[in-house]
Amino acid sequence: MSSGSTPSANIANTLMLRAFTDERLPRPPVWLLRQAGRYLPEYRATRAKAGGFMDLCRSPSFCAEVLLQPLERYKLDAAIVFSDILTIPDAMGLGLSFGVGEGPKLAHPLQDEASIAALRVPDVSSLQYVFDAVAECKRALTQNGVQSVPLIGFSGSPFTLACYMVEGAGSQNDFATTRRMMLQRPDLLERVLAANEQIATDYLAQQAHAGANALMLFDSWGGVLSPAQYERFSLASMRRIIATLKARLPNVPIILFSKGAAHSFAAMAAAGADALHVDWQSDLSLARAAAGKQITLQGNFDPLLLTTDVETIQRTVGETFTSFDAKHRYIANLGHGITPDAKPELVAALVNAIRA
Repeated sequence: MSSGSTPSANIANTLMLRAFTDERLPRPPVWLLRQAGRYLPEYRATRAKAGGFMDLCRSPSFCAEVLLQPLERYKLDAAIVFSDILTIPDAMGLGLSFGVGEGPKLAHPLQDEASIAALRVPDVSSLQYVFDAVAECKRALTQNGVQSVPLIGFSGSPFTLACYMVEGAGSQNDFATTRRMMLQRPDLLERVLAANEQIATDYLAQQAHAGANALMLFDSWGGVLSPAQYERFSLASMRRIIATLKARLPNVPIILFSKGAAHSFAAMAAAGADALHVDWQSDLSLARAAAGKQITLQGNFDPLLLTTDVETIQRTVGETFTSFDAKHRYIANLGHGITPDAKPELVAALVNAIRA
């Protein structure tokens, strides 16, 4: 997709892209974080067929297969490329692996000055398998020259990537090793952030060139920082990424998601993104008041709803939309990703309640 193209060209359902404009919509568009994933039996079958999670991620055909699975079940208004935020650290040589039923692990974490000094920004071509997957997903969504729904590409934020790169895995203690480095040797953490910022910018741009109609920055762990730390170590780099992408790709909407950082909604809104994703711990009306009316909000239903019952889901959706204008600059979504224990029939109940 060139920077001069129109992101909604030849797309049958443009509702999600229209939510980035001032148009009042007949209903809120809806898609869900991790809408393709472990809660679906057909996804588990495809993953087993692929041989493992990263085998799946490296196969454009399998990525397209799992991309379509939730769209075949539910009336969703967008699709998101099937990949993982840790493809970037993997391309940097940190040795990514996923055990069965386990989270990600990096074989070579950045826990001393020597390893950080040796860190190199890889050429973006080392992530070509992701761009091939974007292109294949685009083809899978397209019939007779018309794409069914918009396709979203994504990257982890520099800070969130750094958390995994320093810890070597997820964390039970709010990434204490990373935060300790931030407190004791901020210069070391900033070297990692600078490398991540450079590759994440090119990575997102290449996903747009391969066919993504919108882009999303996932700052999953920005909320472990204080407001001042968040501004310096997380938001500053995302602001620069957004500015560079806007200069290169002015017609591609960008969504910013910092989980747990509601204290900085106003600062996030000023960062240049077209939309802010709101986590389930936050209130949409308060987010609107802090962010203003000229930015789109996305979110923020609690993923736990998908383990409750139909009545609870319908009541929650009704209460949410009674207090919040859902037809102007709003995209319905979860406040974080679908969990593995979500019930597929309750995903349908949520999507149908939102559409109603």
